[in-house]
Amino acid sequence: MSAAPIHLAGERLMLDPAGALHWPARKLLAVADLHLEKGSSGARHGNLLPPWDTKETLDRLALLVRRYQPAVLVLLGDSFHDPDGAGRLPAAEVERLDLMTMGRRLVWVLGNHDPVPPAGLAGESVAEFALDGLVFRHQATAGAVKGEISGHFHPKARVPARAAEISRPCFVADARRVILPAFGAFTGGLDVRDPAISRLFRRGGRVFLLGRERLFSFPLAGPA
Repeated sequence: MSAAPIHLAGERLMLDPAGALHWPARKLLAVADLHLEKGSSGARHGNLLPPWDTKETLDRLALLVRRYQPAVLVLLGDSFHDPDGAGRLPAAEVERLDLMTMGRRLVWVLGNHDPVPPAGLAGESVAEFALDGLVFRHQATAGAVKGEISGHFHPKARVPARAAEISRPCFVADARRVILPAFGAFTGGLDVRDPAISRLFRRGGRVFLLGRERLFSFPLAGPA
């Protein structure tokens, strides 16, 4: 896969087509909105979803960890679909997560779906994580200083294709911030033109649409 470089607060970051952000200088890997155990959460409320979302999501995360060998792994909130999700995590997946993160600094940024630390799992839980001028939080804030990295909105964009429009997850970035796409297997998305996203990019920004092996970039206009 071919990652795309961006610069934020003087730091060179790489956007991976799998939906992750890599910070080479700090050996840091960040992903957002895993929504683990969304399937089991739905089942508790009578919504029958396929039960393999956690395995599929962790399979994809394991590939990225092997590729980048990060010293720091930051999970940008909504890592679980509900506050009890960590308790429903199958024992095999707990073991795999422990092995995947062994010897690494694991940071759980708390989100609106998982506002409490995941019980029984390794790592540190924080409301936000700051490192060398960059701030990692779950949801972008309108008045944030330059250097904000977040998730929450599950950004998606539409592009014309031969037969019809194609909708894909994407990164959204400008000189102040970058919003990551949702990484989880069962996550929906919000169009980048929605005011909830576009108001954060008053002067416009850039969209990086996820492709199979590369990202496709085009400008995002500011709100009308």
